[in-house]
Amino acid sequence: MKISQNVRHWAAKKALTAPVLGEVANDKLVDLHTTIFLNKADDDRREQRREHLDDFFDATMDTYVAALESGFPEAEAREITHIQANFDFFNHGWTEMMEIPGDELEAHYRRYGEFLSDHGITIDDPLGKFHPDEGITSAPATPERLEEPEYENALAGFADDVYVETDDGETVVGDRGEPEDVDPSATPGLDEDVDYANAIGEESPTGDDRKRA
Repeated sequence: MKISQNVRHWAAKKALTAPVLGEVANDKLVDLHTTIFLNKADDDRREQRREHLDDFFDATMDTYVAALESGFPEAEAREITHIQANFDFFNHGWTEMMEIPGDELEAHYRRYGEFLSDHGITIDDPLGKFHPDEGITSAPATPERLEEPEYENALAGFADDVYVETDDGETVVGDRGEPEDVDPSATPGLDEDVDYANAIGEESPTGDDRKRA
């Protein structure tokens, strides 16, 4: 899969794995992911899917942390969660939201097969052991889109590895390596959140400080 990786992703990793701040970052990142993928859906489908995506992405944050704890680098841990999402989109027939075409799902699964299998994750059960006890909100499927899928937002040909697009637009293979002195407040949502300081028990940083990374 082709994904981007910049300081905001490293900041999110640092924030999600931090005490207290992790809960705030989790909510902000769930909101961000829901918004991004709903914008790929038809207008009349967005509100139907919002609660489902909120619940689903909330569960994948646990997958992300578990993958990091298992030793995966940031890009691969994040790619695993995107693979989960694409399994879910495929199962619902939400082909317009998919990042990879349906015929590459198996190849992506095989690359992380051991981790996914250990956590009960399959194409049919994208959350596996990360499925919350209280369940996730259901949403209407569009199975007719699987009959002649177009995958208009999917990028094919990146199933053999994780491909990372850098800030300057260059595409490289594999994780870029964590930079030093990453500021967790650069996490999307936190960098504009007035409650950030309260969440970590510090004085509010200035606007310039929040954008430092």
